Amino acid sequence: MLAIDQSLFGSDDNFVVLVRDEATGAVATIDAVDGDFIARRLRALGWGLDLVLVTHHHRDHTAGIPALKAAFGARVVAPAAELGRIAGVDRGVGEGDTVNIGRAIFEVIETPGHTSGHIAYWSAGEKVAFVGDTLFSLGCGRLFEGSPETMWASLQKLRALPRDTAIYCGHDYTAANGRFAATIEPQNLDLEARIAEVARLAAAGRPTLPTTIGAERATNPFLRADRPRLRRALGMAKTTPEAVFAEIRRRKDSFA
Repeated sequence: MLAIDQSLFGSDDNFVVLVRDEATGAVATIDAVDGDFIARRLRALGWGLDLVLVTHHHRDHTAGIPALKAAFGARVVAPAAELGRIAGVDRGVGEGDTVNIGRAIFEVIETPGHTSGHIAYWSAGEKVAFVGDTLFSLGCGRLFEGSPETMWASLQKLRALPRDTAIYCGHDYTAANGRFAATIEPQNLDLEARIAEVARLAAAGRPTLPTTIGAERATNPFLRADRPRLRRALGMAKTTPEAVFAEIRRRKDSFA
């Protein structure tokens, strides 16, 4: 069984996730936005640190690696396709590889699009996935190093995970993403209910993460580019899902 601690860091709402296997005491951080912040949180919890599981090379996910290695001797696991862009990596991994946090087994899923070598970590047994900046609650990452076709394929991989899989993202952008999603599929009652729930959580000072694959399938426009209702709403009923996805992403990139 895993204990998961979550907190927000910085103005970009980086979602810091610390994971402890209760059976063995092994601890991992998902990405490493800031070494001092993570170290303080670990010490407050009384936890050490064994692993840093990196999803992609962007600095807001890797800047804390040197400090965490120095303070805890943690091993760093990162995408094999991005090894030249991340310092201090001990093991590069790719599609189908597995990583253990204590007794919990995580499968690596390659999810390029946001960056060319982005990966996610999924545990079938623990019903949890750490997806970095590929999938957000009600959104997805910008296409810095990939095409719409590449990102759509990556999102389909994540969409295919079991409905009850808990999804931990790299940032908590849910409220802003919800405002945009409502412009894409205004008649989606599941989305309307989700937006109301997000508002209640925000009013109570609570995070909107984790989400679930089931919730995202029903409400996230970026996962719904092949759904007839959404395609009709965009006037794109006869175009490909990739083209619909590209149009949604184009609109989001300029959404204020």
